[in-house]
Amino acid sequence: MHLPKKLTLGLFGFGVVGQGLLDIISSKNLNLSIKKIGIKHPEKQRTLSAELFTTNPDEIINDPEIDTVVELINDADAAYELVKRSLLAGKSVVSANKKLIAEHLPELISLAEETGKSFLYEGAACASIPIIRNLEEYYDNELLHEIRGIVNGSSNYILSKIYQEQMTYHAALKQAQDLGFAETDPLLDVGGYDPKFKLSIIAAHAYGLIVDPAQIFNYGIQYLSADDIRFSTEKGVRIKLVARAIPAEQHAISLFVMPAFVTAEEPLYQVENEYNGVVIQAAFADRQFFYGKGAGGHPTGSAVLSDIAALRYDYRYEYKKYHTLKQHLTLKTDQQICIYLRYEHEQLVEALQFDEIIERFNNRKFKYVMGLISLEKLIANREKLLTPDVFLCEASVLT
Repeated sequence: MHLPKKLTLGLFGFGVVGQGLLDIISSKNLNLSIKKIGIKHPEKQRTLSAELFTTNPDEIINDPEIDTVVELINDADAAYELVKRSLLAGKSVVSANKKLIAEHLPELISLAEETGKSFLYEGAACASIPIIRNLEEYYDNELLHEIRGIVNGSSNYILSKIYQEQMTYHAALKQAQDLGFAETDPLLDVGGYDPKFKLSIIAAHAYGLIVDPAQIFNYGIQYLSADDIRFSTEKGVRIKLVARAIPAEQHAISLFVMPAFVTAEEPLYQVENEYNGVVIQAAFADRQFFYGKGAGGHPTGSAVLSDIAALRYDYRYEYKKYHTLKQHLTLKTDQQICIYLRYEHEQLVEALQFDEIIERFNNRKFKYVMGLISLEKLIANREKLLTPDVFLCEASVLT
């Protein structure tokens, strides 16, 4: 029997997730200990002994007794340096920083393999849902047709309050911020950037495709209006911010994030508040649905702890699909999709050059068009779409 080894942790960051992780560790007997916590603001009042904290990263990275580094800070650039230095120092690393991982994954995979250490990040995608581990282990030899998910708890909380309690977008956003689900600057969440980073990570494990997240089209809910809510309600659907991965053809995959109309028959329709939900359509396993909390200190902390616990048995990601297919896979950006577009000026519709217009409505107060368009046209005109008098939503369920 392979007994779990004892781990000595160095922790960077002691915000919501760091404190949530400590709460969980303190409540269990896991044969691990936290020796030092790296922080940025030593002046903050803390309930733990001051001797546990340091502002000097070297006290963690260069400590030979610390074998595992847990990175939980907000600054992706600083986190990248800490993760890289920790791996090079011969320590295994657990991170929940989806931006860092999405932007540097190929390098960090190589670095982990060169040093023989583990780099785990279950908490970086969908918080309490073990989506990465399942993609690595359960689906490692499975052909996946599509992944479609709500992977941002903040934006989903806002949309739930709008539909369930008839809140305005701004009131719902304020409540999400007050509860700690959304940042003071919420654009990372509501603008679709956070789910884009998560989609990039998920695609690496699901398909073996690793792309620069800057290449993935993302569009958020920050310009959602009462007209869009009324339209969706009249059509019997709800708007959700959805990340999608679609194998478009042999060795090509389309990735994008945007609001989507969702019917009551779909599993994602029932995903409310700060919860996440991911639907995987597979060739042999058919359709499976993963559901759980996608925001908050304890849900994310539980995912981080699952990685730490796995390290007691020397667990590592194998990236089987990436190593097998990385020379053959490409990102397809000309995927045709059906969209709903609320607009103000006719020039925008002309600039987008729809492949086919299915439905159009035009009066002085409300204009929309529904039709087929390629993803690359949306990418080319992205800046024109980022204005309060425009809103874009995937509309395939209405055609």
